[in-house]
Amino acid sequence: MSAVRREARAFAPGSVGNVGVGFDVLGHSIAGIGDFATVRRIEAPTVRISAIRGTVTDLPLEAARNTAGMALIALRESLALPFGFEIEIDKGIPLGSGLGGSAASCVAALVAANALLGAPLSAQDLYPHALAGEAVASGGRHGDNVGPMLLGGLVLATAERLTKVEVPASWYAAVVHPHAVLETRRAREALAGAYALQEFVAQSANLAQVLLGCERGDASLVRAGLADVLVEPRRAPLIAGFAAVKQAALDADAMGASISGAGPSVFAWCEDAASAQRAGAAMRTAFANAGIDSDLHLTAIAGPAARVLA
Repeated sequence: MSAVRREARAFAPGSVGNVGVGFDVLGHSIAGIGDFATVRRIEAPTVRISAIRGTVTDLPLEAARNTAGMALIALRESLALPFGFEIEIDKGIPLGSGLGGSAASCVAALVAANALLGAPLSAQDLYPHALAGEAVASGGRHGDNVGPMLLGGLVLATAERLTKVEVPASWYAAVVHPHAVLETRRAREALAGAYALQEFVAQSANLAQVLLGCERGDASLVRAGLADVLVEPRRAPLIAGFAAVKQAALDADAMGASISGAGPSVFAWCEDAASAQRAGAAMRTAFANAGIDSDLHLTAIAGPAARVLA
């Protein structure tokens, strides 16, 4: 019998939620940025958060009000575990950035806690617990951020399952984060109101083209489909300089560009890393022309998954 593992540390990457045409159901991970969580087994049958450090520190320490804490509460209750967890979170993703920060803490904690179980769960089995955690921050159960973090790459995340979407390894995304905050709940409030049936038809056609284009490696299909006609028009006014930033990406030959998650970050999909670098530089210049500093993250669309570090 091997000794019971008492502590694990895990990393979860950032993500581009929605990918424009897949509101709440499509997302991909981002290399180079993310959150860390250290989780320890404790004798007390509870979940507690002992520290939050990094880019954001004023998050709730009460487990039920924190995405990481709630995810582990859901895990404990589902498995009827006789022990509990203590969590330390190291934030690497800014708050309200549209880069999946609330989801990353949640997934990092889940992956670390999973390593402490006698029989670790699959990513698919961790998914409902990640949804429970993410709902604390967003107010709804949607997997477009936690899904790609759990599986890596581009993921279709429905209410019940995760499906990885194959994407050519050469395709890259430029993700530009302006130095501004846009809270997810405020961004969701902007979506209230009536929608025309024809808008849903157009969005469905665009999503189908993007998914088929990814699976076939057909950039022309992605170029035809990567245009958000439902959400982007309602959220764009919340992001200073958005129209110019998007146009800069398209002028640099991006396959398409839109809002990352709830914003204010903006992403562009490109056919190779060099094109993504050019598009990202043009997008940063457009933000600068609007008086806004920004950071550029370059990532393969087939990005990394969350992983245990130690």
